[in-house]
Amino acid sequence: MFTFVSGNLALDFIGTVKARRARFEDLLETPDDLGAWAVAAELLDSAPTADAAELERATALREATWRMTLAVIDGAAIDDADRRLVNDIARGPLPGVELTAAGGVQRSGTSESVLAAIARSAIELVGGAARNRVRECGRADCTRLYVDTSRAGSRRWCDMTVCGNRAKSAAFRARGTETDTAAAH
Repeated sequence: MFTFVSGNLALDFIGTVKARRARFEDLLETPDDLGAWAVAAELLDSAPTADAAELERATALREATWRMTLAVIDGAAIDDADRRLVNDIARGPLPGVELTAAGGVQRSGTSESVLAAIARSAIELVGGAARNRVRECGRADCTRLYVDTSRAGSRRWCDMTVCGNRAKSAAFRARGTETDTAAAH
């Protein structure tokens, strides 16, 4: 259900909306979905309880982070209201992490702590050195953002196994159609 290919927690959270421009599919429809995402993102070991207000706050954070990140990509100014919201949420407590007696890691927290972790990730991304490496997937109907960690900074797709393969297959089919059309004339 959830994918984590963006190379950044905040960008993966933005990715809970699929194909924003084509068919806005929100994967966070209920408060339980927020908890499921937190567990899938390995922020918490068990889903926290959340209510409609916390889901609304999570959605507001996600959309503010989306707009801030696009502003960085476009070289535009970050909206002050978005900046204030993200900063406010980032002031919350972080998820707790403990080393268990068996040598494992135990993660615990609330919806508020999950959002604080996401907001801090967004701040460090948008305000840090990686800001110049944030890209939008090159596949036409994908709007996922990712951090391009390739040496040359030339990565084109959020995920090679999905979007990269689809784009390459479409290009191959298009070349085959062009070749067939040219041969027919």
